This record gives sequence, structure tokens and C-alpha cells, in this order.
Amino acid sequence: MISATANDESRYASGTSSAHNKEREISMQDQAKPGMMQDWPLLCHRVIEHAARQHGGRRVVTRSVEGPIKVTNYAQVHQRALRVSKRLTAEGIQQGDIIGTLAWSTANHLECWYGITGIGAIYHPVNPRLFPEQIAYIINDAKDRILMVDTSFIAVLESLADRLPSVERYVILTDREHMPRTTLRNAIAYEDWLAEADADFEWRTFEENTAASLAYTSGTTGQPKGVLYSHRSIVLMSLAANSPDMYGFSANDVVLQVVPMCHANGWSWPFSAPMAGASLVFPGPALDGASLTELLVSERVTLTGGVPTVWQGVLNHLEQQGQALAHLKRIYIGGSPCSQTMIEAFTERHGAEVRSAFGMTEMGPMGAIASTLPETRELTGSDMIKLRQSQGRPPFLVEFRTCDDDGKVQPWDGESAGHLKARGPCIVQSYYGTERGSALDVHGFFDTGDIATINPNGYVRLTDRAKDLVKSGGEWISSIDLENHAMDHPDVMEAAVIAARHPKWDERPLLIVVPRPGRDLSKEEILRFLDGRVAKWWLPDDIVFVDSLPHTATGKLHKSVLRKEFENFLLTKQEN
Repeated sequence: MISATANDESRYASGTSSAHNKEREISMQDQAKPGMMQDWPLLCHRVIEHAARQHGGRRVVTRSVEGPIKVTNYAQVHQRALRVSKRLTAEGIQQGDIIGTLAWSTANHLECWYGITGIGAIYHPVNPRLFPEQIAYIINDAKDRILMVDTSFIAVLESLADRLPSVERYVILTDREHMPRTTLRNAIAYEDWLAEADADFEWRTFEENTAASLAYTSGTTGQPKGVLYSHRSIVLMSLAANSPDMYGFSANDVVLQVVPMCHANGWSWPFSAPMAGASLVFPGPALDGASLTELLVSERVTLTGGVPTVWQGVLNHLEQQGQALAHLKRIYIGGSPCSQTMIEAFTERHGAEVRSAFGMTEMGPMGAIASTLPETRELTGSDMIKLRQSQGRPPFLVEFRTCDDDGKVQPWDGESAGHLKARGPCIVQSYYGTERGSALDVHGFFDTGDIATINPNGYVRLTDRAKDLVKSGGEWISSIDLENHAMDHPDVMEAAVIAARHPKWDERPLLIVVPRPGRDLSKEEILRFLDGRVAKWWLPDDIVFVDSLPHTATGKLHKSVLRKEFENFLLTKQEN
């Protein structure tokens, strides 16, 4: 018997179905009866309307750019978002226009997002950690008409303003008292701008596939690429994210939005949290260990998430102060591998469940979460750590497969590695400005650029980015696995593995290590630690100690920078 999946594959592979099948499909469509339910398009602003109606008093807390912590609620965010919509309309902004935001994660930023989408315009969060040339590139590529900007970023925009012809006005996200002098075109303080409109405004209803957000990749190689989210994709992804095995927010939770809103649509949290009625806490510009710990403790945060480098700072501060996070239930860690020591610290010292989170801008952005199943929940020790370090399993709406270099689908055996591909209603089909469907293969799958295995329970484990694999003598070595094992050493704070050129084996692994402060480490000690944890031929040919590692604008290891600096390290060493 041919499975439905196999049947579907053969139809995709042929490119089109037969003329007979087409006639049959048309006939079936003619005979189909429409459902009798309301036509209620999935629109982003319906989320904040629901939050204001059902959870209006729930706290929204921000550490402001000016310093003080400010408290509002969903009802007030909703009212101010309506005023943003009315004020944008007065500026002549229409459906389909793009509004850039260069801002920290704050309540002001949140109300701007909802106000922009409420009139069918598109919010475009610009990552301030990109290089200035990249910032200019994506603002021009998007053709942003207005930029809504925190005071922290005025200087960089002043240096670029002459190269940003599409920007008609800069709205500075502050009040008159804190408004600095600036040469930016038609600049105005946000509170003054907002004061010119009231909340007597009705949000529009339009087709749910209307564009809502333009997010750009971090641009580790080449220029950043735009991903244009629809209202439908954002609402569907936020709903999927709220399932218990994913983020699982509830009205009883307090969520700390550590992952910046400009990173992959803020992991959908600015929609998932209000949708569920969870309180939302924004850290603003203060992402250091002490500042985050203050919010975690004072706001009794139950759920949070971000990249490992941020959490290392939090753990260090907690250890120094002798504090524990009594209210934290779960923490989601993504962007880079999470070490065993970090998992153990949160679970054993603070009683919080650690779930690895995997996704990317192109995936809307959530791909998988490392939560347990009945088949895995009884795992203990290193087996449970291994599960926590995996990328996890996808929610409904995300479908994964792995394929070899010839496109052959690989089995779910946990061993057969291949190119990880994904499809679903929240996954990109083409990049902004390119031909529709151009990012997909003939079966409708998007290639994530990762090499992965999938085990019989559906857990994805990345073995590497395709471009980061170490190909030694024709065999693959996983830089991610080697990094994970290195970071299990208690004196290693961070580690990176790159493929260094080798005269005999073409490439060999080079391990680059950041020791913990005040710890003395030797190459021999690390090699002894790795011995028995990885295959002998996986052991790095050399180890380099550095004070810090470069990261991308989204907090991931910037391996292209490391490759540029160290790819000839082994060749040079042999010559000397």
C-alpha cells in the first residue's frame, strides 16, 4: 500500500498532476460544501484586543532606556496602540507601507508593533547590533517610511541619515524631557507625536495573508535577507507556541522577554504572551547579569528565554550573590549550544526546567523545543542531558525531514544525518524581493542550511551547519557535538570548533576556548577530558585559548570571523 506521504511526494516530484486528476480536483471543488462558521481573519491586532478585554489589568513591566522601571498593562498598551495607528494614518501611512523600529524590548516598542499592524502597515524591526552598513542596507531594501527609534541609536542613524532617502520622519521613543538634540529629519519625541492623537480609532479588517512584519536574517555571509511574515503566519505560530510542550504560556505566568524583539520576531513572545494573558516583562537595554537577576527576582518571573551568553552572566551573578530563582519554572535557551553545566545549574540549583529552543527567522521563527514525551520523560543523568541539548521536536504546523546530498529522504533512526528541511504555513517560501516559491525545493521544503539527525521519537539533533562541518579525510566531524563536549568541562566558559586546513586530511578540527575567569586550563587537560567522550579521530588537532569569541547580531557564534582568523592555523604551525 502506498502511504499518503509517498503519494504526495510522487505528485510533487512530477511537478504537476495528470489532466485527469486536475479535472477530478476541480469537480470535487465544485461539489464541496462551504463551512458555516464565521469568516474571522487571523489578524495580529486581534491579539492585543483579546488581551485588553480578558486580561486588561495584567502587568507589562519595562526597564526604560532612561533607567527607571515603568509599569503599564494590556488595556493601556491597547489604547496607546490605537493612538499609534491614528497618528500613523495622519502621517499618510497606508496599508503595505513599511515602518522601521530600531529599539530595545520595551512596552513602547510593543504598542508600536500593534499600532502599525492595525492599519495593515508592516513593522520592520532593525537589529541594532548589525554593522552600520547592514543597517543602512536593510532600511533601504525595505524602504522604511518612518523610523521609530530609541535614544540609544540616534548617533548611528545620524551617521547614516544621508544614505536613507526613503525615511521621511524619525519618531524618538522618549518624552520631551529626555529628547536629545538631533539632526535627524523631522525628528519628534514619541510622547509629543502620540499626544496629537486619541484612541478613538477602529482597527481595520483585511485579508489574513496581508503582510505584517519584515524580519531580516543576521547576515553572517552576504547581505541580510528579508522574510515577510503575514498576519496569519504570526497568529498561527503564536498559537502553536502556546501549546504546553512548546512555550506553554498561561495567564498565571510572568514572562521575561530577554530575547530581543528584533531577533526573529521576538520568538513570537510579544504575541504569545498577550494571547495567553501572561504578564510580560521587558529588560530594555540592560541585559547584564545583575539587571536581569533583579527583574527575575522582583517580578517573580516564571518563564524566560534567550541565548547562552546572557544566561552565563545571570548564573555568575546569582552565584556571587548567593541567590536562587525561587519562582522560575522554565527557561528556553537557543541560538547556540547549551552546555551541561548550564543545564545542571538551572535544574539543580534553581529548580527550573531547561528546554533548548530551535528556530530561525525563516521558520516564523519556532522550529522545535526539547520537551519530554512519555517515551523520554523517565530519562536520567547523561541521557536526559543529551535530550535537553537536542533541538527537540516540532509543534503542529512544522514538518521536518532530512535528505542526503542526492535528495534521498533519510530514516528517523537518530543516526542518518542529512540536510534538515522544513515546511509549514509559518515557514518562508521566498525571500523579500525574490520570485515566489524560490526558497523551496520541488517538494515544497525549505532547506534550513543545517545538517541533522531525527530519532524515532521525532527529536531533531543538529550535527552542524552545512558550512561549519569539519570534513576530515572525507568523513564528517560535528563541530556542535565537539563544542558541547568541550563546554561540559567545568572550567570552560565558551568554546567554538572550526575546520582548519590540513595538508593531509584537507580539514581538521581546531578548538577555540574561553576559560572561566580565574581558571587555569591547558591543552592537555582538555584533551584528556575529551578522550573517551568523542571518537579518537574527532579530537582537535590543537586548542587555542582566547579572552572572548565573536558573536553575530543574534548572539550566535560568528564562525565566519573565526574561520577567517584561524583557518590556516594548522598549516602555519607545521611550517614553523
